Amino acid sequence: MKKKEETRWSMSKLLIRIILVINTIVVIFPLIWTILTSFKTSTEFYENPWKLPGSLNLINYINAIEKANMGDYFFNSIFVTVLGLLICITMSIGSAYVLTRYEFKFRSLFKQIYLIGLFLPPILGIVPLFMILQQMNLYDTRIGLSMVYAFTAFPYTIFILSGFFGSIPKEFEEAAIVDGCSYYGILWRIMVPMAKPAIITITIFNFMGFWNEYGYSLTYIASESKRTLPIGLINLMEVQRYSTDWGALFAGLVIVMLPTIIVYALLQKRITSGLTIGGLKG
Repeated sequence: MKKKEETRWSMSKLLIRIILVINTIVVIFPLIWTILTSFKTSTEFYENPWKLPGSLNLINYINAIEKANMGDYFFNSIFVTVLGLLICITMSIGSAYVLTRYEFKFRSLFKQIYLIGLFLPPILGIVPLFMILQQMNLYDTRIGLSMVYAFTAFPYTIFILSGFFGSIPKEFEEAAIVDGCSYYGILWRIMVPMAKPAIITITIFNFMGFWNEYGYSLTYIASESKRTLPIGLINLMEVQRYSTDWGALFAGLVIVMLPTIIVYALLQKRITSGLTIGGLKG
């Protein structure tokens, strides 16, 4: 009986490993194929798309950066992503701390408003945000797009941070007050360091969301010189489709993917630990 259970358990583990291996191949293979194709010449691509490149040909990256303006699009994406994260994280930390720790009038109403924001589809805010940006003279500006990214990420960010701040014992704040610490000191010296796993986790998720965002950038940026990488990549696809320069197109794809892959590779343990801590505390 025991041997049958061990055999059944081994078969179950084998089946799980086979599924994981298949899933890994499905995810990794297109990524590796895209990177390898970005080094191929057009001749190599048309001869055999599955064949390895003859050499590490960097001309595709040079064409993508210089001729297709991917360098400018890259700078614009960096600018709006970093500024959007700074605005979102800074303001969300203060808002989540106040909503979690202090009693004031309409506190419950504010919390409900942020909670409702989690369930509203982003498409509903396209027209109102367009009108607001125009009235504030922020339409077709990188700062305006950064603010849109930050404000649309508020509900999710505040929701996650509120859970962490709510799980921290109040004894830490009381001890800090006894030692003469101000409310701002409690927030930045006590609460923020203790909520560091949550802050890192939401920063990474928001980074991926801002970096790959397409709809807001397409709607609120009209100038060619201010467009972000996803818009630039679509333009590059249209251009390269007719010029049949597939190498430059795949080089552009790698340029778009590279920052996300690097950030995830460097901070994947932080993401896992942050989600785990959040699950335990929640």
